[in-house]
Amino acid sequence: MMKVYICPKCGWLRTVSRRNEVECFKCGEKQMTSTRLTYEKYSCMSEKERKDYADSWMYIHRGDR
Repeated sequence: MMKVYICPKCGWLRTVSRRNEVECFKCGEKQMTSTRLTYEKYSCMSEKERKDYADSWMYIHRGDR
């Protein structure tokens, strides 16, 4: 099953399968966070929608870091 992860440091989205420890290839963060996005929903999103999702996620979770 494909999962969608987001980097809590830079907001980069990444899809992976069969991995729990996911590193960010954009900024080097050691552990990305699992999102609630399904792979099906993610794959239907445009690049703008993905960016908007990441921006919103970062805004909501900015106090968690």
